[in-house]
Parts: sequence; structure tokens; C-alpha cells
Amino acid sequence: MLGGLAVLSFLGTFAAVRLLLLPFGQFALDEPNARSLHERPVPRTGGIGVLLGGAISLGFGAVQLWLPMIIALCLAVVSFLDDLRGMPTGVRLLSHFAAAALLVYYTLAPMHPAELTVLIVAVVWITNLYNFMDGSDGLAGGMAVIGLGAYGVAAYAAGNMPLVALSLALAAASAAFLIHNFHPARIFLGDVGSIPLGFLAAALGIVGWRDDSWPLWFPVLVFAPFIGDATITLAKRVLRGERVWQPHREHYYQRMVRMGLGHRGTAFVAYSVMVACVVAALFGRSQAGTVQGAVFLGAAVALVLMALWVDIRWARFIRAAELRS
Repeated sequence: MLGGLAVLSFLGTFAAVRLLLLPFGQFALDEPNARSLHERPVPRTGGIGVLLGGAISLGFGAVQLWLPMIIALCLAVVSFLDDLRGMPTGVRLLSHFAAAALLVYYTLAPMHPAELTVLIVAVVWITNLYNFMDGSDGLAGGMAVIGLGAYGVAAYAAGNMPLVALSLALAAASAAFLIHNFHPARIFLGDVGSIPLGFLAAALGIVGWRDDSWPLWFPVLVFAPFIGDATITLAKRVLRGERVWQPHREHYYQRMVRMGLGHRGTAFVAYSVMVACVVAALFGRSQAGTVQGAVFLGAAVALVLMALWVDIRWARFIRAAELRS
């Protein structure tokens, strides 16, 4: 049944993107701006196809996870309206906090209010950072395939079949979208896709923890390349006193594209790093506590060193550009 679900999710998303969203997606175009790495308007409706492909899983064993999927679809509606007409930042964040609070409380209560609050903020952050990181062709789509695929593998090992079904369907749907999103991208996820996918990455991570399918650090390490890039970039902008809500091109992946790796090279580097994090997470999740700590710490140190390397290369790139000018 799982194989059939993956095929159905893949084909459903592929057909939706190819037959509907590409031909009729001109009403929602992503115009180039100060944050963009693309130079021409591109439809930003691909996330609709991914969510439809993921929702198919509710009829194939994932019905127990109806709440995360329904909340994600509600976020998609809000985000789609934001894509079309624009929406105040406060309204968007309010919807994200409401979604996170509903998910965390329903999934984990009763729990200490302080712990619930921390997890709600974490879900909101991951929801938004997925949007921040959706700025290079193939990046967010490929990370969804790898990350949600890792959820599926770990959930299968733990015997958590509803979580396997939803994770597998989302990974397959993301793979179908990636065919159209890899450089040169013909369609983007848009907020309608990146916001719900970020929410589901966080929500399913919490569900797996609740069900003892993995420790809480597991989803953090699986998506560590995304989390690390967005978190370090935000922290640096805050320390410099910059307006963090304004568009920019200071993420590590954006710098890698601009330094000459391009969209394809940056995507392949990101995929490699995430696969390494996934292998470490899958290995460490069932080990003794000391081994789990060592795996997580080792991966964190490696990611920080990679960030420092990009910072050094970026500084040299800027100096060379200044000398040429």
C-alpha cells in the first residue's frame, strides 16, 4: 500500500503542476525583488500541488494525523491570500501562532505551560524559516524530499504507520514538484507551499516525538541545514541592528549562489549536507544518550565550521568585487 500511495501522491502532484498550475498560474507571479535570485516572474503556486499530493495520504492510513494536515491546509489558504493580495506581518504571524498553539496543545497536553510555550515558538520559527529558505531553485523542494523521507524511514523503523504514510506522501509530492522547480525553475512553492511545509516539518517532528518514534532532537538534526542557515543569519542581522523583516540576500545559500556555485551547485551542496545530517540522525536516534549527544553536537560543530568557511569566502568575494570596481 505504501508504494501505491507514493506513486499516487507523485502522479497527483505532477499532474496538478503540469496541467493546472503551470498553464494557469499567471495570476500569482513571483516578481523579482531585493531578496530574489531570479530575474523573471515565475508562478508561485506549486505548493498547492504538493499539499494535494500529501492530503491523499489521509485516505491511505494517515487519517489519525488529520489535524496537522487540516491546519496546514488552513495555513495554505491564509498564505495564498498573502501571495495574491499581501497581508500585514502581524496578521500572518497571528495565524502561525494560532496554528502552532492548536497543534502543540492538542498533541502534547497536559504539559507544563512553559514547555508548551517553547514548543509553540519553535513550531512558528520552523514554519517561517522554511519560507525564508525558499529562495533558490530546487532548494526547499529537495530538502522536503530528503527531510520528510527521513521521517518516513524513522517512522517505519518504529512501526508508526500513519506517520510513515503522511511523510512518504509529502516526500513523493515534493519530488514531483522538484522536477518543475529544479534550475531553471518553472514554478515556485510560494508562501502557499513553503509555510505549510515548514509547519508540517515541525508538526510531524513533534508527533514522532510524542509517539516515541524518535527523540526530540531528531527532527532538528534532520532539518539542521535549514534551521542553522536561517537562525544564524537572523541572529547576525539582529546583532547589526538591521530590520530583520525586510527582504535581503544574506542567507548562506544566497551567498553561495552569488559566489558562483549557482542554483544547481548550491542545491547539490545543500542536498549533500542534509543527507549527511539525516544519516547521522538515523544512526543516533536509537543509540544510548551519550552517543545521541555526541552525534548532535558533532553535527552542530560541523555546520558551524561550514558557515564560517562560507563567511570567509564571502568576505574575500566582496573584497575582490570592490577591487574590480
